[in-house]
Amino acid sequence: MEPDCERLPRDFFARPVLEVAPDLLGCRVSHAGVTVRLTEVEAYAGMVDPGSHAYRGPTPRTQVMFGPAGFLYVYFTYGNHWCANLVCGHEGSAEAVLLRGAEVIDGFDVARERRGNARERDWCRGPGRLGQTLALGRDETGRDFCRPPLGDPVDLVVSRPQCEVDRSAVRTGPRVGVSGPGGDAERFPWRFWIDGEPTVSTYRPGVVRTRARSR
Repeated sequence: MEPDCERLPRDFFARPVLEVAPDLLGCRVSHAGVTVRLTEVEAYAGMVDPGSHAYRGPTPRTQVMFGPAGFLYVYFTYGNHWCANLVCGHEGSAEAVLLRGAEVIDGFDVARERRGNARERDWCRGPGRLGQTLALGRDETGRDFCRPPLGDPVDLVVSRPQCEVDRSAVRTGPRVGVSGPGGDAERFPWRFWIDGEPTVSTYRPGVVRTRARSR
């Protein structure tokens, strides 16, 4: 961990998700040789949030979200992407922050190898790309990122630099790709990003998928 950073304790995450999410902007996440600076996140509030995977209660996949704060929830989507979430709130609330966009600030050679021919600004522009750049997948679900560091080369560290983000630059809006009630922009303006950052993803509304009727 860099000397000008403070590793975030469990108490930081054991708060309501709408407090934790914007506070994570500008923070750093390190794993497997790459460090990124978060520029975009989304908040999900468990069983009171129709956009959350935990809305209908615990399942084997979402069980980690119902545990204490400070653990990682990683899910697979669109057939080839792993998306990482930091569990927060109190035990049983299933609140989590999706890591949606970030800027690589260390480990450029490793990130370039993982992301191939993608432009640097696109390495972590979107949650699937961010997960790939940090090498976060199924095996990382349930990882305790608030435990004392063990010197493991693939340790997951979430830290905050001494120089924090200017709060006047933080913007909010509807979550990307969330359909149905959870995509309601007025009720759930729960995406937070730093204005002017090129690594912030483009907004797209959710699409309600319906089954085609058989003829």
